[in-house]
Amino acid sequence: MNSKQEIAQLYLQYLQEANLTEILSLCSEDAKIISPLYGERKATEFYRNLFKDTVSSELKLDGVFEEKNSNRFTLVFDYRWTMRNKEIVDFKVVDLIVLDKNNKIKELQIIYDTVRSREILKSLPS
Repeated sequence: MNSKQEIAQLYLQYLQEANLTEILSLCSEDAKIISPLYGERKATEFYRNLFKDTVSSELKLDGVFEEKNSNRFTLVFDYRWTMRNKEIVDFKVVDLIVLDKNNKIKELQIIYDTVRSREILKSLPS
């Protein structure tokens, strides 16, 4: 079973690589992602949409904050997102993560300022 630190490192690695199979392996079957841009989605749907809209992602971890005696932890990182139309958006992200009893991601809530990325995402062709 992976520790919260290991899950955090793998999650960021797979997110940066846009590795759908591996990122979903960190999630429970019913995992939900709550995103300011994509809304509340099942993990499979969220990551498929995100990776479709992404040319590349560069991530720099600021910290992993663990809650003692809890199934929750928080990631803080810098995200450089190159979108499908080659526009680049830089922002700081806070991910609130809840694990299930098997240490799989059950819920992940993403918090960041979407002013610039929302405008660009709306302009992307379907």
